Amino acid sequence: MSGVTIRRARADDVDFLLELITDEETRPFLGLPGEVTRDGLLEEIERSEREPQSFGRFVIEAGGERAGSVGFRLVNERSRIAEAGRFAVHPRFRGRGIGDEAVRLFQRHLLVDLDLHRVELQIYGFNERAIAQAERTGYVREGVKRKAYLKDGEWQDSVLFGLLRDEFEDPA
Repeated sequence: MSGVTIRRARADDVDFLLELITDEETRPFLGLPGEVTRDGLLEEIERSEREPQSFGRFVIEAGGERAGSVGFRLVNERSRIAEAGRFAVHPRFRGRGIGDEAVRLFQRHLLVDLDLHRVELQIYGFNERAIAQAERTGYVREGVKRKAYLKDGEWQDSVLFGLLRDEFEDPA
């Protein structure tokens, strides 16, 4: 699908982000630290504006409409490593290729625009759709952290992925 863009989230996106992240079809697949609140999201958006090289909350748009979200945080400044996460596409936009296009745009932003060396992902082992998407969009499976996270009272594996700058195939 053409017309997919990503941009930094703004304060006027907070209600969309809150609805998306807390949606019952989306939340089970996100590794969220506790309750997500409007104020917490506003703080993240402000941090994203204040620290654009080390933290980001982004909105995915398709045809000019808000369609999803993604974020990152710098986990190693010296080695230029970021962890990406909180990737979600709104249910009414799923199944159209928007997610894959957004992932590639986000990879480009992190690896080319921000000149990072490496992007890492951790995906719950039960999230088969996200694992397939990571593999489709060029991430390399690097291993599994067994029973790494307690989610809804059960221990879950985390599948680890990485993408290096010199592995990234820039479509632009």
